Amino acid sequence: MTIEIERKFIVTEASTVARLGTGVQLRQGYLAEEANVEVRVRITPMNATLTVKAGTGLSRTEVDVPITLAQAEALWPHTAQRRIDKTRYRVMLEDSPGHVAEVDVYAGALTGLCVTEIEFSSEAAAAAFTPPAWFGREVTGEPGWSNAALARHGRPF
Repeated sequence: MTIEIERKFIVTEASTVARLGTGVQLRQGYLAEEANVEVRVRITPMNATLTVKAGTGLSRTEVDVPITLAQAEALWPHTAQRRIDKTRYRVMLEDSPGHVAEVDVYAGALTGLCVTEIEFSSEAAAAAFTPPAWFGREVTGEPGWSNAALARHGRPF
């Protein structure tokens, strides 16, 4: 079992997106959701994973299982109405050595949304982290901002 400790922010500084470099396109669809447990399939041009996430907030259980692209494509039709498309960029944080921000620029129905997430080794490390100004407003644990919620309901207002 793996625990994911992650903080999430809404990027509002448009100039940040222009500095990101090369990203990886992701298709992410949700196969099942109940209470605070979700099962998703993620497809990139190079690989695919089946992921179970459980919990809410800063720390959640996350189990990733590699699957073949053929298996992922077979599951994809079962994610209808629960999908997101985005490009993910990995940005080394100069002011926080050892930290990498994953910046997601959404497409499709979520075009214009840019989110950054950063993972930590402990809750203490997460609490001690001071985000750069370009990260914008923190939405860690806020209802409506999980990828599963965005896939099903769109951007919260």
